[in-house]
Amino acid sequence: MGAVKLTKNDLKKQKDMLRQFQRYLPTLQLKKQQLQTVIMKTAAEAEALRDRLLKMVEGLNGWIAVFAENKTFADGKRIEDLVVPDKVVCGEENIAGTIVPVFRELTFREAEYDAADYPLWVDEAIKHIRNISAGTAMIKTLENQLELLNGELRLTSQRVNLFEKVRIPEAKENIRKIEIYLGDQQTSAVVRGKIAKKKRLGAVV
Repeated sequence: MGAVKLTKNDLKKQKDMLRQFQRYLPTLQLKKQQLQTVIMKTAAEAEALRDRLLKMVEGLNGWIAVFAENKTFADGKRIEDLVVPDKVVCGEENIAGTIVPVFRELTFREAEYDAADYPLWVDEAIKHIRNISAGTAMIKTLENQLELLNGELRLTSQRVNLFEKVRIPEAKENIRKIEIYLGDQQTSAVVRGKIAKKKRLGAVV
């Protein structure tokens, strides 16, 4: 901020700025609180999803024996060929002024196969693998949300600190200096006026 002029105009300017800062600060503080709340909720959601995903993967341990049959399937017809992710479909949500992606679904490439060519467990295996893939994509989306929200929280916290620790105290100090100076000027003017009046009265006598 530039040098402050010790004038009534600058006093008004500083007071207007102070009012603006004090009006804007609560909005920033509220946004900071909202972001912190959403970040905690999103982080907890991601952690819970990781736990569920881990249990789903561990649940496949019982399938190890039947999965061995996968190697006997013809090239291009193995399970990994039947479960090929295509794209992650996301929407958008405005959280405290920050646009973040919201997971909708994970699509897969169309895989045509004759159920008669596979044992019965394959359909169930495909379903489990797709659920795990979708869960992984959802976690990635939540991690992306957290990255964006944490970035916005850092900026908001910096602004809050700037207003609380710099702009508002600076404006208050400038107002104090200008008011002291103008008060001194006014006192000096009154004193000079009284002296001049006494001199005029003495001249009359």
